[in-house]
Amino acid sequence: MAKRIDHEEHLAGDQESGPSGLLERTLSVLELLAANAHGLQLYEIAERLSIPRSATHRVLTSLVERGYARQERQLGSYQLTAKIASLAFSFLGGVGITDLAQPVLDRLARESGELLRFALIDGRELVWVAKSQGSPFGLRYDPDMGQAARLSCSASGHAWLSCLPEDEALALVEKQGYGSREEFGPRAPQTSAALLKYLRQARKRGFSIVVQTYSAWMNAAAAPIRSPQTGEVVGVVVIAGPHIRLTEAKMLGFAPQLMDAARELSLAMMATPALSRPRPGGQARFFDSPP
Repeated sequence: MAKRIDHEEHLAGDQESGPSGLLERTLSVLELLAANAHGLQLYEIAERLSIPRSATHRVLTSLVERGYARQERQLGSYQLTAKIASLAFSFLGGVGITDLAQPVLDRLARESGELLRFALIDGRELVWVAKSQGSPFGLRYDPDMGQAARLSCSASGHAWLSCLPEDEALALVEKQGYGSREEFGPRAPQTSAALLKYLRQARKRGFSIVVQTYSAWMNAAAAPIRSPQTGEVVGVVVIAGPHIRLTEAKMLGFAPQLMDAARELSLAMMATPALSRPRPGGQARFFDSPP
């Protein structure tokens, strides 16, 4: 009986997964594994994505064979390999933005002794693409690259959202979800009214500052990067560090250098045609993917 059920599930998976269905499932698995760096069991992936286990197994087997995923051991968790990241950074290197951005980040990292990060707008998300660590020892904040920022409680998210109409900014946050105080920082805004206070202050200053909103022990400031041709925001530059060292007063002191870095990175966009050309509808986007 169990074999019959498994066979029927196998057939159902085949019937549902034409070319577009298979692609959608594969991308969903990649996105889920990217958000769970420590790996997930096959049954967890199948349950979270509502995909039959047999179909999930076929997707994972294909990813493992192509080198995009690995299984820790027999019947163990599945994890992404570095191949995905290498593709992304190969693309960024090809368009030239990382080469142009790195000296700017390195300089300010040395001056501040803190972490500098650079994120680009990809559709409706901010994705980290480059960084420079200014602290050679002691407390360091050094998150993974290639991940999307949580817009509601990150300095980068506030810097971008503050440049958008408020209804559009809130819609983006509602779609992604508010970062909870249990998962992020104890001061993370939990309502639209609380978030708008941060965004209005960032709009007035021209840059954002957050204190223990993204992490209980981290503070950050971020400045938007605009396209020289269109004025649209195409990315953000962020300085981040431990809250006991990178205080609000210190972030305000670094604000002129941060704004200068944003202007330099804006000029770098002019030498990167894939990032600087106008997008239909006025929305700054990094990849030519549907919103």
